[in-house]
This record gives sequence, C-alpha cells and structure tokens, in this order.
Amino acid sequence: MIDTPPPARDALRVASVPAGHPYVQHLQPVDGSAVTRAVLRLADPLPDPAEPARWWPPVVLDAGWIAEHADEVDVLHVHFGTESYGLDHLRRVVDAARAARIPLVHTVHDLVNPQLVDQAPHLAHLGLLVAESDELITLTKGAAAEVERTFGRRPVVVPHPHLLPLDAVAPTGTARDEVVVGVSLRDLRPNVDGPGSVATLIAAAGLLAEAGEPVTVRVDVNERVRDASALAEVRALVADAPDHLDVSLVLHPRLGDDELAEALADLDVVLLPYSHGTHSGWVELSWDLGVPVAAPRVGHVADQHPDAVDTASFDAGDADQLAAAVAALLRARSDEPARPGSEGREALVAERRERRRAQRDEIARAHLAVYERAVGTAAARPAPIAQATAGSARPAELVS
Repeated sequence: MIDTPPPARDALRVASVPAGHPYVQHLQPVDGSAVTRAVLRLADPLPDPAEPARWWPPVVLDAGWIAEHADEVDVLHVHFGTESYGLDHLRRVVDAARAARIPLVHTVHDLVNPQLVDQAPHLAHLGLLVAESDELITLTKGAAAEVERTFGRRPVVVPHPHLLPLDAVAPTGTARDEVVVGVSLRDLRPNVDGPGSVATLIAAAGLLAEAGEPVTVRVDVNERVRDASALAEVRALVADAPDHLDVSLVLHPRLGDDELAEALADLDVVLLPYSHGTHSGWVELSWDLGVPVAAPRVGHVADQHPDAVDTASFDAGDADQLAAAVAALLRARSDEPARPGSEGREALVAERRERRRAQRDEIARAHLAVYERAVGTAAARPAPIAQATAGSARPAELVS
C-alpha cells in the first residue's frame, strides 16, 4: 500500500540545521518573485533560551523532535552540527525522518571537518548522510568530484552565497601608505595552524623586503582561544621577528560580524591560516569586500572563485610560494588599484554586491529545485510498514 500524498501547499517548510547560520539565511531570494514557490525556513529551536544566539547542539537533529514535529516539516536540510552527536544518534535521526516520510537533503560543506582533529567520526557521519539523503548539494565542482570518488554519489553544485549582508554598509578600509598583509587566527580552532601560518608569513615578508616589496604583517587573534600553547608560540614568533620587519600581534575580544568585516577591509591581502578543510566562508567574505586572498592548497578553497584574479594558492609552509602569491596579488591590481580606502576598492565592492544579488536569486531557484525533487522522491517511496497498516498513525504531510 502506498499512501497518496496530500495536495501541494503554497510554501515548502524547510527545517534547516541550523537555520540561523549566515550561509543558510542567504539561501532565500532577494526578491520573492524570483522563485516560483516560496520556501519557509523554520527557526532554530533553541537548546537554551538563555542563550538565544546559540543553535548548537542542534535540537532538530533528534528522532523525538522529528516525530513530534513531523506535521510541521516538509524537508529536513542538514548543513552543520552533526559533530555534536554520535553516529547511532544520527542514524536514529535519519530513520525518524524516513518513518515520517520527510525528505532529507544534505549539503556537503566539509569533507574534512574544521572543528575536529580526528576525522573518523565525521567521515562516518558523511557516509550515512550521503547514502541516505534524497538529494545532495555541495559548493564546488572539485568537492562534487571528491564526494563521488569517495561515496559513489555526485552532489548538485550550488555556489556559496554572499556573507556580507546585501543591505549593510560595506566597509572599504582605511587608506594608508604601507601594504598590509594580515592573518586572523580567531579562536585557534582545530584547523587553524597559528604557529605555522605566522612563521611562514614572517618568512615571506622577509623575502618580499629583500625583493624591494616590503609589507606590514598584522596577526589578529581572539583573547580567548582553544589552544593556549599555540597562542604562546604565535606570541614568541612575533616577538622574535627580525627588527627590519613590521610585524604586530593584535589581541582582542571575539569580534562581531560588523567588526570582523571592518578589520578585514583594512587589509591589502589576507592569508588563510588553514591546515585542513574543504571550503571557506572567509574566502566569501573577502571576495565580498574586495580583499585579495592568499590560501594554502587545502580542500577546494581555490575552486570557490576560480575566475577571480584576487585569489592565489601556495603550499602550506612554503614561504617562497607565499611571497610569490602575495606579490602576484598586489601586481594583479596595479592597473586598477583597489587598495583599502580607495575609490577602486569602493567600486569593486559595489560591483560585486550587484553580482551577489543576482547570484542569490539563482541559488534560491537551485535550492527550490532540489527540494521539489526530494519531496517527489519521498512521496513516491512506499510508506513504512508500521504506517501502512490499518489504524496506524497518519504519515507526515508532504508537498508533491
């Protein structure tokens, strides 16, 4: 027996995990008329009402929550946060969604989890989600190919949306004579190689100075970090930098989104300090702000803006390659300078904002198509035996 799905509803109700993340918030169209059907993203249930800004551990990733709220959800879309739970817990979540006939969509943001050192639990989670999801998304062609090689399924590629809000005043930095190359270590999470990145940047600055292209090095880090020993190494590296180099360490409280954008906009080049990962939101924010990026060859970061002249790659730890990357990034804009505080930077940021506006509508349409396919797949699947017998509970309402 196969249940007949109920008639279509005007809007698809999507439980995103998490809904409050900037990436997820920017999947909606700028103009609702840009899509043929509305998508309603349900708010994150709060783990602790006393901390309204905290979405983790995600409440939606719970079999009991899914069973209780099945009539309120048309699609379950998992992005981040599975590391909060064990594999058995996640298996129960997937089974609960299947029992409720709620289609499952997973965006493979991270083939390697930046929050973890031991990747075995993450790979186990990925294996389950990739196998069981009705639809898969990832952000780059390179990541899609890697998912296919590793797990045998190829996700749909939908690019990362903007991170700088489209309606916010976009900082363009402060004009200065010196060229500033900065690296933000933030709270020294597991995939941030603070000591290695700073040592390589200082060595690269020395090479640039020898070549007659001096740069000022700025190292930003939160006052509260996850790895105190790494911070101690960073402090020592900055203190021991050669006297002829301008190297500074700036410790500060955790920056809010606006403060983060303002600090980044002040740079001529930003260095990514990653030891492992797949994609980077920092790359997206830098692109929004017109700040060139020097990125180690980690994951598929270079694929996020493959046509941009302001992204350059290097092998992590190679100061010669980093110096060459920084020099190339600075030369790439010699004809149309877009340095902090310049009219060129302001024009670049404005032009990219318009491109982001159009891109966001394209991203919204792509997600709607994924959701509708997933709903169709789930609706065509035979109902679980427990729901197909007489007197059983009515299956969760679906959109066809």
